[in-house]
Amino acid sequence: MRFSDLLERTEARELTQEGAAELLGVSVRTFQRWAERYEAEGDDGLVDRRMGRRSPRRAPEAELERMLGLFRDKYADFTVKHFHEQLQKRHDYVLGYTVTKLALQAAGLVRKAPKRSAHRKKRPRRPLPGMLLHQDGSRHVWIEDLPAMDLIVTMDDATSEVYSMLLVEEEGTASTFLALREVIGERGLFCALYTDRGSHYFLTPKAGEKVSKTQQTQVGRALSHLGIEHIAAYSPQARGRSERLFGTLQDRLPKELRLAGIKTVEAANAWLKAHYIAEHNAAFAIKAEQQGTAFVADRHEAWREALCVIEERTVANDNTVAWKGRRLQLPESRLRPHFVRALVRVHEYPDGTVSVFLGPHRLARFSANGQQISPDASQPGSVLGAVKDKPWRARKRASLTAPARAAVETTRVGTEKRASNRTKKPARRADQTAPSMA
Repeated sequence: MRFSDLLERTEARELTQEGAAELLGVSVRTFQRWAERYEAEGDDGLVDRRMGRRSPRRAPEAELERMLGLFRDKYADFTVKHFHEQLQKRHDYVLGYTVTKLALQAAGLVRKAPKRSAHRKKRPRRPLPGMLLHQDGSRHVWIEDLPAMDLIVTMDDATSEVYSMLLVEEEGTASTFLALREVIGERGLFCALYTDRGSHYFLTPKAGEKVSKTQQTQVGRALSHLGIEHIAAYSPQARGRSERLFGTLQDRLPKELRLAGIKTVEAANAWLKAHYIAEHNAAFAIKAEQQGTAFVADRHEAWREALCVIEERTVANDNTVAWKGRRLQLPESRLRPHFVRALVRVHEYPDGTVSVFLGPHRLARFSANGQQISPDASQPGSVLGAVKDKPWRARKRASLTAPARAAVETTRVGTEKRASNRTKKPARRADQTAPSMA
């Protein structure tokens, strides 16, 4: 009756078709179809022709029952989105996410999410990848039957793309260097790193106050050397993107590790790098605001010797360097006969290996247990051997730092070579007489 009244008003030009369609809550095209059917069939033309008929697009009941059974038996602790992804990946499921969610809600297996207010971004993203990276750690039981561990994640601010993800027993300097070496080695140097104020990131003179701008940690020293700005976050809200990322990972990652049959940290780290990071980025990474990248290639690979623990040591009288309860024996070198009392640098890398440097020269490399690995230079000792063969007085005069001494001819023990420019006495002629002794 309402439609017929509105139709009469449109025919009398008292109301437009758009206005009549709006009053009925339908589209203009639907109102026109109804008008055509009403004119041809009268009131019968307005009867819903779908009554009593099953929609040809309705989901098959058998497939829905299979889905509900899988959720009850194997995926009861999964979110609907995560469950739908696993169905598509592992069970050849073709129904859509919305159908799946509605069926789970209708069966009482999933509750409807409470309505939330609109999300407001307080800080815009950087426009290019590589302008700002976030790094943070989260302690959680990631692998079943193992204690809680720290997951270290490095993520791009522009795209939310995860560049590095690794499990360690405890977050610290070594884990930070491991993650940064992985990112820089694969992508290059970036502009800035955003982290919390953990003691391995910053030195805070007084608890709760600002970090020191003059005193640096090993991480701060390495970033400064590479020209990367280090930004400190002063609240969890300031690290909102990292916090939301870990909320997702704490819900998903333990289940994914369980489904993959991962039982050890080593296997988990290999699986994360080979499989999970790419799948996570495909699902959650977004497109950057601008095309291009802010990453810069480190052609000289300075990061290899910067992203490590560096400390100075004085060489002992036995030509050894003390390092963490061990004695690192320095081998022979062309640079000088010995390094006693020399000030050297010790570089400890994240894998536990150690190198000893004198200026730009690497003197030796050692394994984590203190055993020498191999010298970087060719076989040393030629200069040192030449010096050892000289008499004591000649060796005393020899320069300790002049490689040119290798060309000096070895002298015999107990003799001294007369200088070539020394004045000699002239030979006496036969007609000359000896001077008088008087």
